Formats: sequence, C-alpha cells, structure tokens
Amino acid sequence: MSKGGRSGAEESRREPAGRPPEAGRGTSGHEPQDSRGEGGPSDRPEASDQQAGTGVYPQNRALGREGGRWLSPLFSAEHAPRYQRQELIREYEAAHGCRLVVVVDILLEDSIVLFEELLFDADPSQDLHVLIDSPGGDGETAVRMARAAQQRCRELVAVVPNQAKSAATIFAMGAHRIVMGPTSDLGPVDPQVEVAGSWVAAKDLIGAVDKAYSDVEQRPETYPIHATLLADVNAILVEQARSALARTEDLVLEALSSNPDRKPDEVAEIQRKAKDPLIDKPQSHAAIIGPDAAALAGLTIDRWDPQSDAWRLLWALYTRYVSLGAGPRYRVYEARRASQVLPTQ
Repeated sequence: MSKGGRSGAEESRREPAGRPPEAGRGTSGHEPQDSRGEGGPSDRPEASDQQAGTGVYPQNRALGREGGRWLSPLFSAEHAPRYQRQELIREYEAAHGCRLVVVVDILLEDSIVLFEELLFDADPSQDLHVLIDSPGGDGETAVRMARAAQQRCRELVAVVPNQAKSAATIFAMGAHRIVMGPTSDLGPVDPQVEVAGSWVAAKDLIGAVDKAYSDVEQRPETYPIHATLLADVNAILVEQARSALARTEDLVLEALSSNPDRKPDEVAEIQRKAKDPLIDKPQSHAAIIGPDAAALAGLTIDRWDPQSDAWRLLWALYTRYVSLGAGPRYRVYEARRASQVLPTQ
C-alpha cells in the first residue's frame, strides 16, 4: 500500500493460457488498424455517443456497422465483447448523467498513465464515476490517481461493485462519495512488504521481529529457532516496514485532502474516525469493511438497493469484466472510447 510495498497485491502473475483477441489492443478515439481489414470507431459527432440505450447505436455496432461504414466482420466479431462493455458504459452514463471509467487492476506506478488515458477528454463540469475493482497496490499511486481524477470533474464518485482494498480504499477515500451494495468491500489501510517473494503485512513483520528480540533476550537458547524463522528478514526490510507504517496516516490525509470540497476540519474529523477501523484495529489484511463499517469510519456511502435498476445495470457491466478474466488474468482500463486490456505479468 506504500512505496516499497503493495497491499493486497498478488504474489505472482502468470501469463494466461489464452488471450482474448482484444487483449493488448487499446483504443483511444480510434481502433488500431488490423491486417484483416479496417475496423474500429470512426470520428463521429459527440451527439452519436448519446444514442446509448436507444437501440440505434448498439444495433449498428452489433451488425458490424458504425459511423456510416462497415467494419470487417472478423474484426467486429473479435472485438464484440469490448463493444458490448462500452455500450453498457454509455448506458450507465446516460442513466446517471456522468462520465464513467473502469479500473480493474492492482494499482501500481504504470496505472497512472493508463488511468490518464481514460481521462484525456474528461469534462471538468461533469461528475466522474470510477468503477474500481482492486485488491490494493501502491498507496502513493492511489493518492495520485485520486488527485488527477478530482481535477477532471465536478464530483468524484468511487463505484465499488466488488472490492477496493487497501490502496484502492485510499483512492476511494479521495472521492466525494462511495457507491456500495451487498457485495461491496473496502479494506484496511495496511501496508505490505515483500519477503521472499510473498507479501506480508508491515505490522506483522515488525511484530514478529519484536517478539523474536524479546524472546531471545529472555531465553537465549531460542536464538537458533528465531534465526531460522526470520532468515529472509534483514534490517533494511524492517526499516522499510516501519517507514511504510509511519507513512500510512499521511497517505490517508493526502487522499482525503484531494477532495477540494472538504474543509480542513472535515478532513481531520474523517481521519480521526477512520484511524481505528481502517488502520489500527484490523488484525488481518483480509478484514471486510462493508457499507455500514465504512460509514462509521466517516466516509460518505451511497448504498444501492440490489433490486434497483441502477445496481442491476452496474452488476451487468461488472460481470462482463469477471467473464473476461479481469483481475487475475487481465488488467483493464476502459471508458466509452479508450480501452486497454493487458495480460498480467
């Protein structure tokens, strides 16, 4: 969740057995040229983007026709899942009068460039909704993303259909409000450090070292046992863990302060309320923080009824990413025009 460590990040990333045709191909205003034929969105008037939900635009795209021209059939078929997701994004935008972007990934340094790609033509007078599904990542990156998003919109809304853990929780704390439903989960702001290829909570590492020192001091004969157990831990790693913990509250403060509509006393009050449930109290990095707990932590939570049309539309879009394999197999940054589907490494 902080520099030198990730929070909730996977221990390893494997190349997927098979890649969907769209993986690794991004669009930003234009689809790349394909050797099998011309394809992708053409330059079209902004008004055509507002046809979402009318049946006109989706029907033409489904038939391989868009912008007054035909796409090559194979190219259109290969990219059909992407087009379907983007149509649902447009439908969501029409329903809520906002701009919607989607991030399904561990938040790492290169997330900044991929996130900026989604915001390149954002209207600062419009609300921005960010559908985020992330197990965590780098807390510094999360703060930068929140700051960048806030400068591109009137109101920032973090939409969490599944999980926004640790560093992603930090991002959500920078929003004006957080959309949550029955499956939504935030997580402890709990920095992780890498030990022998695995990610370990910084406070667990420090606790283990402190316990070993105390144990050896009282019972010197236990030194060989502790030396074996902590063979992969050195002084630099311990200091990194201590630094990550010390940085945690500052990251929370910076995230909360990225919302320009929060007054300093409001920031201080939310930070005070969030400290115990999000930083100090959780005993496990996997601790679940649902809508009620998040509200008690001082965050503004917008609860969506699972029977509502709004939640059903959100879930219809989110499950498209589940079906794609986003998260464990693919990193996804998507909007109504821009789209990056990249295999995890």
